Amino acid sequence: MADSLTISDAEKLAANTENTKLPAMFRALKHRNYQYFFIGQLLSLIGTWMQSVAQAWLVYRLTGSTVLLGLISFSGQIPVFLLASVGGAIADKYNRQRILQITQTIAMILASVLAILTLTDTIQVWHIFVLASLLGLTNAFDIPTRQAFIVDIVKREDLTNAIALNSSMFNGARIVGPAVAGLLVATVGEGWCFGINAVSYIAVLSGLFLIKIASQKKVPMPGSAISNIVEGFKFVAKTSPIRSLLLLLGLISLMGSPYAVLMPVFAEEILKGGASGLGILMGASGVGALAGALALAARKSLRGLGRWIAFASAGFGICIVLFSFSRSFWLSAACLVPAGFAMMIQMAASNTLVQSMVPDNLRGRVMAVYSMMFMGMAPLGAIFAGTVAQHIGAPYTVAIGGMICVIGAIIFGLNLTEFRTEAREIIIAMNMASGSIVDRPTGESAILALQEEDAEKRELAPQAVR
Repeated sequence: MADSLTISDAEKLAANTENTKLPAMFRALKHRNYQYFFIGQLLSLIGTWMQSVAQAWLVYRLTGSTVLLGLISFSGQIPVFLLASVGGAIADKYNRQRILQITQTIAMILASVLAILTLTDTIQVWHIFVLASLLGLTNAFDIPTRQAFIVDIVKREDLTNAIALNSSMFNGARIVGPAVAGLLVATVGEGWCFGINAVSYIAVLSGLFLIKIASQKKVPMPGSAISNIVEGFKFVAKTSPIRSLLLLLGLISLMGSPYAVLMPVFAEEILKGGASGLGILMGASGVGALAGALALAARKSLRGLGRWIAFASAGFGICIVLFSFSRSFWLSAACLVPAGFAMMIQMAASNTLVQSMVPDNLRGRVMAVYSMMFMGMAPLGAIFAGTVAQHIGAPYTVAIGGMICVIGAIIFGLNLTEFRTEAREIIIAMNMASGSIVDRPTGESAILALQEEDAEKRELAPQAVR
């Protein structure tokens, strides 16, 4: 057939893949648009992590309350849980690049206001609540759009690598940002961290305006806005592998992630490390997470990711239990390295598998559900952790969360065989629908896959003629 790939086409495809100038780990960076996106996001995320650490320290310095630490985190993340589905529907309907330009501009303005209030020494706790809530509202539209936007700037066969590189970028910033924030907070105060974050948005906005995407026609979405949003939830609910991945992700975010909310308590009261110690602890977790993201970026296949997710979820829970009982600063930092590694494997591998199983016309809405599970459950966990820690202490609170994560991982692992079978069928169907071969470990595998396809066509041809 004239429109089908031949063996010769497969050989050329394999040769192009193997002779690329970029190492396989960085293959998504061959796309110019992704280069702009990657560099801009990297610089901006360093500022974002600086603000996150400085804001937590500022709240704890002003109030000394673990409950308020949890409430601030809750106010900044609950809008994602409540409104990400609306943001996902908008991402499927409108120009994603324009949406990101708007959300990133709003985030820059909010960081500027926080910097001015802090540097002029007029900051009050209620200011932080309001600004955190407004940033959360912005993120409800930004996060699902940013997740879905990746497929617009890389080819589908490079999507897995792009997601892993995004995670590497996020955690590279997670290493640098908290370390710098710890030093600045200890020397010149929190306000300069907020100011640097505001300036860093110039980089991401520049990248977004430089990206050139061919005009794309959005497929009209019939029905009401509510029915369109519900359609995304229905797809997740009836697609067993995606449902399992997102339930486990939600559990980890609810019970495991709040350890980061209580980090100022560990740094100041338990480990006696102060603001600089907080930066080191957050950076240690970031080092592990960066290593996890790079390990995923080096993979050329989706095979085995379900098993990775099960082991990583259990490993994360074990590591934060060990962290909760440590009273040595450097031992605690050492526990956070594998914890960061495991959490990143679980989060990014789940992202990769979900994106591989979702059709493009539902991508924004399904990634909105992903965002709700990843970031939206965290505020509920934060308020739970802050409240419980007030009664039984931060160490026991983190330990309970870690043990629940291990139980969730065991349940997921027990259903792994069924998960793999259904996920494989869906991924094959998605690849056939898009006309691409995503799960291709080597160029030779692409040739073999096409040889099998050619043989099947030759067997079917006589039957079609008859």
